[in-house]
Amino acid sequence: MNHAAHNKIVSFIWSIADDCLRDVYVRGKYRDVILPMFVLRRLDCLLEGSKEAVMEEVKFQRDAGFAELDPMGLKDASGYVFYNTSPFTLQKIIDTAANNRQQLEANFRLYLDGFSPNVKEIVDKFKLRSQAQHMAAKDVLYDVLDKFTSPYINLSPVAATDPDGRKLPPLTNLGMGYVFEELIRKFNEENNEEAGEHFTPREVIHLMTHLLFDRVQGQLPPTMLIYDPACGSGGMLTESQNYLEDPAGPFRVKPDSVFLYGKEINDETYAICKSDMMIKGNNPENIKNGSTLATDEFAGMRFDFMLSNPPYGKSWKADHKAIVDGKEILDPRFEVVLSDFRGDEQAVPATPRSSDGQLLFLMEMVDKMKTTRDSPMGSRVASVHNGSALFTGDAGSGESNIRRYIIENDLLEAIVQLPNNLFYNTGITTYIWLLSSNKAVNR
Repeated sequence: MNHAAHNKIVSFIWSIADDCLRDVYVRGKYRDVILPMFVLRRLDCLLEGSKEAVMEEVKFQRDAGFAELDPMGLKDASGYVFYNTSPFTLQKIIDTAANNRQQLEANFRLYLDGFSPNVKEIVDKFKLRSQAQHMAAKDVLYDVLDKFTSPYINLSPVAATDPDGRKLPPLTNLGMGYVFEELIRKFNEENNEEAGEHFTPREVIHLMTHLLFDRVQGQLPPTMLIYDPACGSGGMLTESQNYLEDPAGPFRVKPDSVFLYGKEINDETYAICKSDMMIKGNNPENIKNGSTLATDEFAGMRFDFMLSNPPYGKSWKADHKAIVDGKEILDPRFEVVLSDFRGDEQAVPATPRSSDGQLLFLMEMVDKMKTTRDSPMGSRVASVHNGSALFTGDAGSGESNIRRYIIENDLLEAIVQLPNNLFYNTGITTYIWLLSSNKAVNR
């Protein structure tokens, strides 16, 4: 699917907000409905082809006297790591609504309750049940469902034809990512949200993947673990995977050799990321929800590649008590060993000022780098930061300790300054820090 087709889908979905929601929600709240419904409809489209097989499996298990339905059998029937055991699809809900608001809402709730636990978590993070109740009370639930199931828009991975005979190309998983990110960008721009809060320009991600992978072509391990500690909607993770697995690209690795991991604190973007992982056949359990700084979800793990655009200029006071107790550092990720002026080694804090936690995310990735003893290639890291990470903090400060540790341990391969005005709503200068535990001699 080309960009014109992606833009057509974006425009269609964007129009749903004005057509159905303008008298029900303030404009800034449109995204609370549109993004969850977009995800839901995509999942619905993927399951449509195997719906009959899933219902047959449900009947078989119940007739066999299963006390609880066996999820493995249901996943096998659906062909995905998720499923829906209700008798409904979104289209069937529309077809059987019969202008009865109470019945429509009841059927929609039954449909949501029929999903596998991994999708139910996404539904809960999106607060979709309460949104459906609100839309039903305002008599717009039918209109929204009707729009998303329109035959003039194709959100399925299979080509279709609209009622006028025009061909509608399939929406690939990569295309789904493009539409997702464009919708997020449009909503964030309209709401004047902070720069880089949810969206990293795809051109920046492309550059980061080239910086990470191109130098080690021919040296890749047979399986690769890729991690983003501030993964947002998962764009960096999936772009990395796409680049490595591209059959026309320089690597052409096997699809089952790349494993994606991430953590995201925002419930909505976490739900988007997790659903994207499910849709693309990745393990959604590798995506965690919560504060990366407060809890070391992947303690003891080491990753081959890490890339991230952590929030900059954001306070980490909410995580302070999990990291620092008085002058004592509680979390070993944020303490480093440096030599004093006499050459004696001592543990010192690697904690920046409380108003800006971006370097804590960098230290999280440093903590999870492999050495050449773990893997011949070691680990490679690409992380986007603003100028504060370079210049803030006097000698002996947490920021200075972090920079000193990275340089003295020969982890810094390059810092790449990016052009201004790449990130929407801001003209600030940003930089890609490139780290490696197995640098080329000339670096």
